[in-house]
Amino acid sequence: MTVEMQPSINVKIAIEDRRAARSFRPDTITPAILEEIFRLGLRSPSGYNLQPWRFIVLREQESKEKLKACAFNQRQIGEAPVVLICCGDRSVNQPEYIESVIQLGKDVGAMPDVLADVMRQAIPNMFDSPASFKSAETWTNRHTMLAVAHLMIAAKSLGVDSCPMEGFVAAQVKEAFQIPDEIDVCCLLPLGYAAEPFKKYGGRFPTEQVCFGESYKQPFKI
Repeated sequence: MTVEMQPSINVKIAIEDRRAARSFRPDTITPAILEEIFRLGLRSPSGYNLQPWRFIVLREQESKEKLKACAFNQRQIGEAPVVLICCGDRSVNQPEYIESVIQLGKDVGAMPDVLADVMRQAIPNMFDSPASFKSAETWTNRHTMLAVAHLMIAAKSLGVDSCPMEGFVAAQVKEAFQIPDEIDVCCLLPLGYAAEPFKKYGGRFPTEQVCFGESYKQPFKI
């Protein structure tokens, strides 16, 4: 059953207040809140709606300690009530998977036959001759990290903190959690309630330093 919940924090505040939590309180995340985090976070966009993200959800302390040993014993993993192993699936270019995405679109009235035919041809071609990425892993990582960002913002809007982590040995994680060869580990995401003090806001470069107008390094002004 889908649980409809209203965010406790609006999106603007959730983005402004989100920090990478370095330590977590032992408080659990209720099933209803966790369900809503996934419901909102998995609305993330993906090319051709392929949704290549896969998440292993760890809630048992034994599992978290096993992951912690693969991640340089960082304490967030052992403290957070929920930890996600965020992965990208390179097999989403297979015909049977493409058909499942097409059927998903048809079920909600969003997949005309002409689009279905385009997807059957374009998706395999995209992976065989990529123009904007060098490997399938690059493509799946891009889209998985979009979903991770959505999950973090959705979580914060419901009062749940997070900490995206790249500090782990991927081969060890894959072996410890029986992750197939075609699945790549992108990041780890502890979820929970941060223990104070919160990490201070580190600042961001101004818009005019990172945004350019019309061509690279050309000044941009709002």
